[in-house]
Amino acid sequence: MWGYLSLLPICLAFGAIAGIWTVFSLAVVNKAVNLTEGFPYISVCGNAPPQSCIFSQVLNFGAASAAWICILRYYQLRDWGVRKWPNQVILWTGLLCALGTSIVGNFQEKNQRSTHLTGAFLAFFVGILYFWLQLFLSWRMKNLPQPGAPWIGPLRLVLCSACFVLEVAMVVLHSWSMRSVSAICEWVVAMLLFILFGLFAVDFSRLDGCTLCLQPGSGSLRPPPDSPTSLHVQL
Repeated sequence: MWGYLSLLPICLAFGAIAGIWTVFSLAVVNKAVNLTEGFPYISVCGNAPPQSCIFSQVLNFGAASAAWICILRYYQLRDWGVRKWPNQVILWTGLLCALGTSIVGNFQEKNQRSTHLTGAFLAFFVGILYFWLQLFLSWRMKNLPQPGAPWIGPLRLVLCSACFVLEVAMVVLHSWSMRSVSAICEWVVAMLLFILFGLFAVDFSRLDGCTLCLQPGSGSLRPPPDSPTSLHVQL
């Protein structure tokens, strides 16, 4: 039976996908976008209120959930024997992706275009790099546990490959002023990234819980005699 930590990636995938399509629906209903003029980018749908408010909340939820997933994955890989420096590179790549997602949600494209595009780069391109690094690690370290069915690994490879190709196509098509097709690529890429995060539910299926351990640093003041030197909290 899967542990409750598996719910975090599942909630991220379903919640984020449902959330951004809700934003799209509201943008169409409120006539913030006109489908007769072409298919809109995700950010265009989230430019104007009230859908911009939901857009920010959805991406903030997604960013926070993604950050927790990356942290849990870091400690899982550590416990599986992955060395510290490659594990930290993967972790920071994932955290940058989460940061970019939050930036996209809070800095609307029409108000802060350069900041918004920086966040989009982190969310999309650094995000797919995070999953490529995960795949590369699994390929290099054959002794790593591979939870789930045998087809999970090939599925991740297909999703990562499709995501990368569509990201390149998105940029090229935008530069050719084929905005509608580029926007469709962007929507598909977003769905694929959410699904890739959701697949971590398989990796977390063997986790029953996690423990937060707080310890004083080497230069900190010594605690009182009756105070514990560390605090363990079962999550």
